[in-house]
Amino acid sequence: MASGGARMSAAGGRREAVARPTVAAPWILACGFLLCSSSVLFQGAEGAIGVNYGMIANNLPSPDKVISMYKANNIKYVRLFHPDTTVLAALRGTGIGVVLGTLNEDLSQLASDQSFAASWVASYVKPFAGTVTFRYITAGNEVIPGDLGVHVLPAIRNLEAAVRAVGVTGVPVTTAVATSVLGASYPPSQGAFSEASAQVMVPLVSYLLSKKAPLLVNVYPYFAYAAEPETVQLGYALLAGGSSATSSSKVVSITDGGLVYTNMFDAIVDAAHAAVEKAGAQGLELVVSETGWPSGGGATGATVENAAAYNNNVVQHVISGAGTPRRPGKAVETYLFAMFNENQKPEGTEQHFGLFQPDMTAVYPVDFAGSSY
Repeated sequence: MASGGARMSAAGGRREAVARPTVAAPWILACGFLLCSSSVLFQGAEGAIGVNYGMIANNLPSPDKVISMYKANNIKYVRLFHPDTTVLAALRGTGIGVVLGTLNEDLSQLASDQSFAASWVASYVKPFAGTVTFRYITAGNEVIPGDLGVHVLPAIRNLEAAVRAVGVTGVPVTTAVATSVLGASYPPSQGAFSEASAQVMVPLVSYLLSKKAPLLVNVYPYFAYAAEPETVQLGYALLAGGSSATSSSKVVSITDGGLVYTNMFDAIVDAAHAAVEKAGAQGLELVVSETGWPSGGGATGATVENAAAYNNNVVQHVISGAGTPRRPGKAVETYLFAMFNENQKPEGTEQHFGLFQPDMTAVYPVDFAGSSY
């Protein structure tokens, strides 16, 4: 996650502190910490819920056991932060939709060397084409703004060319961003890219729109709540409708130009929609590539009860197809973070975002059918 609290590495979730943006709503802190298709063009998965498969740990189950867990829990989509041929082999024939990421450190070479992009596709896409259901390929994770940001669009173009060259169609190439790309986000209709990110984001979103590829956005209400619990109402952050408000100073709902926001998840997503529209990419699809809540670690609000409530409420909200106030009836494809508690992340909440323990027992139940929690 990036923006106000941290920046995530491509390997799957290690975060380091970064400066907070100077013009932002409280939730700006929260976002950034989301093979062969029969259709040539991207088609959004209405109400789709997936789970990020992070691997910053030395005690995780083998990939075949992990993928069996996805199937047993009716998790139909997985996001991989970096290519792993053992995991990809385990995904063969499962029908599970796969978001396949590149390492951030490979972006420069992917952008400057078409032969490197071709080799990457030859290693991680072509051998699995037809037996693995690739959903998207992501060129980097949370590198905009930053020194690597300029490489994202050239890397996307080179990867696209390499994918086409091996005869694979219907697999959009995109990137995942944190809300550190936003310079303003409150109210949601005022969402806009920051000056630091605009030089990369404006041409990027225009290009993605032209290719009918989505932009992936990482969304974390937890960090906004943890940073300002006296201001951000817990129910609003948990998608609980604000029913537990105890003080007039705490946010229960937000009215923005006639649109009413009863949860922070929708407000964050719509701020990103507004920024994309201001950049001239009206109609660009957004996918929430990461969202989650820690179940421990000693920080404010990091409890099993809150984590269970948040993730179950997100699943129910997404599967309901309600969409957001700015996009009513348009469900947002969403990926929970993450499958496991990972013991090689920094101590504290970072080790407690998992739905499962490494021994494959549930930290708390999540109903992926979306019934009420």
